Amino acid sequence: MTRFAAPIAEQIWDMKYRLKEADGTAIDGTVEDSWRRIARSLAASEANPDQWEDKFYHALEDFKYLPAGRITAGAGTDRSVTLFNCFVMGTVPDSMGGIFDMLKEAALTMQQGGGIGYDFSPIRPKGAIVKGVAADASGPLSFMDVWDAMCRTIMSAGSRRGAMMATMRCDHPDVQDFITAKSDPARLRMFNMSVLITDAFMEAVKADGPWELVFDGKVYKTVDARALWDQIMQSTYEFAEPGVIFIDRINNMNNLAYCESIAATNPCGEQPLPPYGACLLGSVNLARMISDPFGPDAAMDADALDDLVATAVRMMDNVVDVSKFPLEAQAREAEAKRRIGLGVTGLADALLMVGLRYGSDEAAAQCEAWMKQIARAAYLASVELAKDKGAFPLFDAEQYLASGAMMQMDDDVRDAIRTHGIRNALLTSVAPTGTISLYAGNVSSGIEPVFAYAYTRKVLQKDGSRTEEEVVDYAVQMWREKHGDTPLPDYFVNAQTLPPLDHVKMQAAAQKWVDSSISKTINCPEDISFESFKEVYMEAWDTGCKGCTTYRPNDVTGSVLSVSETSETANPAEHPEALQSDETGAEVVYMSEPFDRPTELEGATYKVKWPDSEHALYITVNDFTIAGQRRPFEIFINSKNMEHFAWTVALTRMISAVFRRGGDVSFVVEELKAVFDPRGGAWVKGKYVPSILAAIGGVIEQHLIAIGFLAGEGQALKSDPQAEVVNLSAPRGKSCPSCGSYSLRMVEGCMTCADCGHSKCG
Repeated sequence: MTRFAAPIAEQIWDMKYRLKEADGTAIDGTVEDSWRRIARSLAASEANPDQWEDKFYHALEDFKYLPAGRITAGAGTDRSVTLFNCFVMGTVPDSMGGIFDMLKEAALTMQQGGGIGYDFSPIRPKGAIVKGVAADASGPLSFMDVWDAMCRTIMSAGSRRGAMMATMRCDHPDVQDFITAKSDPARLRMFNMSVLITDAFMEAVKADGPWELVFDGKVYKTVDARALWDQIMQSTYEFAEPGVIFIDRINNMNNLAYCESIAATNPCGEQPLPPYGACLLGSVNLARMISDPFGPDAAMDADALDDLVATAVRMMDNVVDVSKFPLEAQAREAEAKRRIGLGVTGLADALLMVGLRYGSDEAAAQCEAWMKQIARAAYLASVELAKDKGAFPLFDAEQYLASGAMMQMDDDVRDAIRTHGIRNALLTSVAPTGTISLYAGNVSSGIEPVFAYAYTRKVLQKDGSRTEEEVVDYAVQMWREKHGDTPLPDYFVNAQTLPPLDHVKMQAAAQKWVDSSISKTINCPEDISFESFKEVYMEAWDTGCKGCTTYRPNDVTGSVLSVSETSETANPAEHPEALQSDETGAEVVYMSEPFDRPTELEGATYKVKWPDSEHALYITVNDFTIAGQRRPFEIFINSKNMEHFAWTVALTRMISAVFRRGGDVSFVVEELKAVFDPRGGAWVKGKYVPSILAAIGGVIEQHLIAIGFLAGEGQALKSDPQAEVVNLSAPRGKSCPSCGSYSLRMVEGCMTCADCGHSKCG
């Protein structure tokens, strides 16, 4: 049975990828069972499924090939989810009815677990005339607010909210409002945002020329191109958004330029897609492909890599046939082009194993060579599939081979495509792999540098205590096993110490052999000058990148996991863990999973007689004890008065859910006691109570005082072993929405939690 490299890896498998019954009973007993389930499902469409099932299983074994989370969790189940990660929705019509039709399609797609991208450029600018209704248009940003609200209410398949990408052309009249929209920390939080940058605009920026903002042939405004570029740079410098997408370069280099036009990407930017475009993802784990790691003969096992890539391509091609799709238009688009996005993870670890410093010229050259080998193996594997199963339906040999990306491919690959066709129109992409990289033993993510060589993870236990465990990078762990306590060589660098331009160098090297795009975050120090920051984006343009995303700590998105630059160990920001109340202000971190209900609970029942009501309310509060502290667990309200039935059931379920999450629940009392009935309150036991809800709040308060949970009426909790009190003056970023820890870090364009693996992107 496979031994997980770290407890966090097993926990991620159990939470995210292990198949279970609806009641939580495990169906996959081991991770081998998960691999077998995936292999059997993806081999089912083969003429000889048993042969391919074993081949697919061996590719998955030992975490060598890592299908994206959608495939790992969904393949071989009866769940109504898509196995595709990436979608770009249809072109948004410039009409009210069409816009809301698109909103419905977006909701249906996110409901099945897909991340979506939209280009809002087709919507007329704010203030434009709306013919027939004698009104001015509200502009694309107003409709983006509607999309944002919708996304907040839709839960993606699994347990994470949907992710969205919004794009707008650099010549749209509302682009300046688009650029600064997320300076408001409460606005458009469900979106990643990027400006579509054209070649003409970059030429105007370099020439310091004028730039026209145009819609439907009408020039609304002329601005200075360099000033507009600086506005984009200033916004992303201060708020980490928008990113930039070099859209003409994407279209010019697209294998399918002859039959599609691209104006948007999926949420993390690695998949530029046409309207209704869809793509599935997977990664080969380069850290498992190095022979004699850290030894004198350390090198990539080229034959093993070629074989793994060929098997992965076949597996991914089969996903097109077995996956469900939220919309019929997405299914037709996927079947017509059979796009796949095979990428890598563990690149930085692999470079360390062969003795190269990430960001050096030698490492960039090695990265380019490995990515070329993967691209070549993938294209040749797809040609072999075409011999067996036919080329993708829209294949046209001469037009396909004339595309910008194919012009650089070796002659033997081009000749094979011309002779036999190719099964998949596009094959390579580098997607965010934060979660699956942790699951695979904490290998470095995608093509990113190692973020932290080791850090201490705090794990909240069900009894309210916290345990600590060290999470070590895969390559560092291997070094320790070979060399013991010998200090790490100087070529071990991490994301905190790496110069931003070294990030760009590595992205550009990889992009040469990636036919789609790359999700990568260029981490910039908080004190980087604005001029140096702008240089990062200009270097990305000059060196052939298809887009650029940076992250610099800021007041809106917060700072991230702090890392020691002088030590092998990267530590999360330190926070006092006092259990007493902090007079200067404190924030309580809540559990990610509710407490299990014990078989028996102690409690008390209270009678509340509200004037003008014939029947009393009976309020029962049950408690349990955690780490020696009695605290509320659930509440019930009963009455013969059926007028109260619906709202009391809803109220008790909500309050009970809050109680079971732990932390400081005294706010429940405060919120209920603050409710005023517009018809007036009543005098109860000599006190004026503004509403029946306030009376319920008063009962809960008295109960919490009686059990010693609250210090007194109108006072906060006495002591809560479940609550970790954090000094608000301590430097930190935002808390993780899943586990509450302050260990978020920006990886591949996504805030990722180092403690629980939560990621917006995966």
